[in-house]
Amino acid sequence: MSLEWIRRAAEVRTPSGVGPGPAPCAGSHGLLDRAAALAGIGAWSCDLADDTLSWTACTYDLFGLPRDAKIDRREAVAMYTEESRAAMERLRMDAIAHRRPFTLDAQIVRADGALRWMRLTADVVYDGRRPVQLYGLKQDITEERARWETMRRQAEQDPLTGLASRHVFQSRFLDRDPTLAPPGALILFDVDGFKQINDRYGHAAGDACLQSVADRLCAGFHDALMVARIGGDEFAVLIAPGREAAASQDRVARELVRLSAPIVWRGALLKVSASAGIAEAGDPLAYNAEALFAAADAALYAAKHAGRNRACKATAEVPHAFYMTG
Repeated sequence: MSLEWIRRAAEVRTPSGVGPGPAPCAGSHGLLDRAAALAGIGAWSCDLADDTLSWTACTYDLFGLPRDAKIDRREAVAMYTEESRAAMERLRMDAIAHRRPFTLDAQIVRADGALRWMRLTADVVYDGRRPVQLYGLKQDITEERARWETMRRQAEQDPLTGLASRHVFQSRFLDRDPTLAPPGALILFDVDGFKQINDRYGHAAGDACLQSVADRLCAGFHDALMVARIGGDEFAVLIAPGREAAASQDRVARELVRLSAPIVWRGALLKVSASAGIAEAGDPLAYNAEALFAAADAALYAAKHAGRNRACKATAEVPHAFYMTG
């Protein structure tokens, strides 16, 4: 099937008295078909009178269906994932009602079970004031999405530890991203003796130390809102309000014991410990992120100044009043 019906649809939309424009050069239709196939772009149309679908070859290929298969719109729509299907139907109704095109990146489950991403573009053809047809393009963007996801992970994940990055901590916590649940407490950890490990064993040992600390923090705070690496040897843990936040001091004391266990690296035992600063949010729904961070940071400094391998606790309201543990 060629793209001729799309060209005809464009002519239907041409205002009365205006021709369809210059005739295309000989062979240009075949060239367009080949170029569309090279880019993984298929064309489609839907007759709004009876929901009859027309697809080009690339659209069949995208959905993993034989090119001579009879298409039922209900079956095609069922191949969308639930979230994408709901978004597509909503945009479709809006386009028909308000005479405007739309674009959607949708996920589908092919006939062979493979998940694919496609970019759906659509517009409406009218006969006078009556909508008669939807038409557009469907392009396979699975590889594009994979590259985007890789770049997103690189931006959001610390490449060494796999934890949330400093950028994520800044954008979601300090900048108050509404998608982040309100925290009950912020805990900052700093690895004691990290420089000495780097100096004695080299950076590979230092990296192994940081990876081990990250793994232990994730295990100890598996229910945290966020565990992030925010500096060279500094980590942040956001925990939810409620009983877990109220018991943060006990949890940190247990975690410091876990963090002080030696790390085996190439036959050597790397002896590490950590200091921690704890700050609880007085009101999780009306907390000041910068004040909470300043309080936890001041508490961390006090713990290190008091001899390391211990924790200090403060509140955002009284950031320099500490409770010592360890």
